[in-house]
Amino acid sequence: MASAKPKKKNPRLASGRKRARQDVKLNAANTSLRSKYRTAVKNVEKAVAAGDKTKAAEAFAKAQSIVDIVADKQIFHKNKAARDKSRLAARVKALATATTATTAAA
Repeated sequence: MASAKPKKKNPRLASGRKRARQDVKLNAANTSLRSKYRTAVKNVEKAVAAGDKTKAAEAFAKAQSIVDIVADKQIFHKNKAARDKSRLAARVKALATATTATTAAA
């Protein structure tokens, strides 16, 4: 049989009970922001894959804001956020230069 998740014990002290209540709320907020972050990144990647330069630029502008918020709240490390922004910016820029090069060649 698969091992079941061990049941969590209730804290005895009032401060521990309060901490547990706060952790539930904080976990929900962090999960929501993490999801928003991933969605923003995926939207940029989809626009780049589709080759839509304007949509990719708009999605990247929104994603930058969300990535900064997530980094400020320390949900992800600031270096991870900077790395992701850099990689997305490079993809959007490459898309812009690729479409410019193809239109110039044609």
